[in-house]
Amino acid sequence: MKIPRIALAAYGFALAIIVVDQLTKAWVLQGVPVAYEGWVADVLPPVFRISLVHNEGVSFGLFGDGSARWMLSIFSIAVAGVLGWWALKADRRLLVTSIGLIMGGAIGNVIDRIRFGFVVDFLDFSGTGFFPWVFNVADSAITVGVILLILDSLLSERAAKVGVAAEKS
Repeated sequence: MKIPRIALAAYGFALAIIVVDQLTKAWVLQGVPVAYEGWVADVLPPVFRISLVHNEGVSFGLFGDGSARWMLSIFSIAVAGVLGWWALKADRRLLVTSIGLIMGGAIGNVIDRIRFGFVVDFLDFSGTGFFPWVFNVADSAITVGVILLILDSLLSERAAKVGVAAEKS
C-alpha cells in the first residue's frame, strides 16, 4: 500500500509535535531540582511562568487520582490510530495539519502516562487571571488541531454549499 504524500505530511506534523513535546518536558524535568511537583520559575511575571505539575487525570482534574491511567492511554492510542487512518483518506491541507497536530499531541501525552503514570505539564499562564490551568506542548497541539479541524469543517461545508449553488444556476 502506497501512503499518499499528503498523509505523510500529517505523520510529519505528528512526529514534530512528539519530538518538541518530549524535548520540552525533558528540559523542564532536567531543570527542576529532583523534579518536584510545584516547582516554579518566573519567566514573564506575573503573566507566564514554568510550573511543574504532575497531571494524573485529564483536563480540569477529571480522574485526578490516576485511576484511569491505562484507560486514558489506550483511548489516546486508539484516537491516534483512527487519525492516522483518516490521514490516508484526507485531501485537504488544513485537515491534514489538524490531524497531525491532534495525533502528535495525543501520542506525546500517552508517552508520559506510560513512562511516569502522569502527564508532565509546565506552561503556566495563570497570572493572566483568564486561564488557570497548566499545560504542555502536546495539549497546545491538540487544542490548535481541534480548532483547525472545526475551521476545516466549516470551510469545506461552505465550499460544498457554494458548489451546489453554482451547479443550480
